[in-house]
Amino acid sequence: MRYHIRHVTEYRYPERVGLCHNVTRLTPRATPRQRCVLASVTCDPVPAYWSDREDFFGNRVNFLTIEQPHTVFRVVADSQVEILTAPDELDLQRDTPWDEVRDCLDSGVSGAVLDARLYRLWSPRIPALPELIDYARPSFEPGRPLREAVSDLMARIHGDFDYDPGFTTVSTPLATVLEHRKGVCQDFAHLAIGCLRAMGLATRYVSGYLETRPPPGQERLQGADASHAWFAVFDPGQGWLEFDPTNNVIPMERHITLAWGRDYTDVSPLKGVLFGGGESHGLTVAVDVVAEVGSENREVGR
Repeated sequence: MRYHIRHVTEYRYPERVGLCHNVTRLTPRATPRQRCVLASVTCDPVPAYWSDREDFFGNRVNFLTIEQPHTVFRVVADSQVEILTAPDELDLQRDTPWDEVRDCLDSGVSGAVLDARLYRLWSPRIPALPELIDYARPSFEPGRPLREAVSDLMARIHGDFDYDPGFTTVSTPLATVLEHRKGVCQDFAHLAIGCLRAMGLATRYVSGYLETRPPPGQERLQGADASHAWFAVFDPGQGWLEFDPTNNVIPMERHITLAWGRDYTDVSPLKGVLFGGGESHGLTVAVDVVAEVGSENREVGR
């Protein structure tokens, strides 16, 4: 399946901005199941300085400086992504017990295990809250298979928490989400990651997109009008396993990966600093993800 993605961000300021520095993460990653065919990021006003690099997590980053005075700043990211293959259906009978995975992360010395340990640590938006282990524990009976336990946690979050786009912002503390039992995809991903880290598991935050218009007969998923978020948990035997708690589904061909990190702080699509602009600003974000007519799934290597 091949998708065209258009991600438009626009800031409007009551006063002129004289100078701003910005960092974007708007280019989809290359992964074993996904290939970024084309990608472009354009800005208005045109940047005076622009550079590209990869960050610590391997995400593609653009750094840009706007020196022209402006009251409107617009960033447009256009991408074409091909989904090469969808994950296999989960075979829970062959799954590794979660506590064996935890113990392997404690003592394993392989490169993959050592790299994964970073994602066991608490991070800026996912602090060590006592409530996290209390909420997680019912899903993690001793010896329970990892994917079965994580799937149970995902289903509980989906059932216990209300999807409410008006309740939280990108800076709402995780403790507030836990207290009020509502939020959006970012909050539910942070909650799940916090629960899994509290159990000693390595878990990373994944940002991306959902197909805006689902295939005929399929239900439209929550979060399809903006960038989306889910999480992945590490299994030393199978790598990173992805879960979408907002929709209680395993990410498949309708999920497109943009970036990953410890939490939202590491993968924010656009952030920066500015000089001027007044005390407030308006922000609009529009995302459209459309499957190309005639595209179809392909297996890796074909």
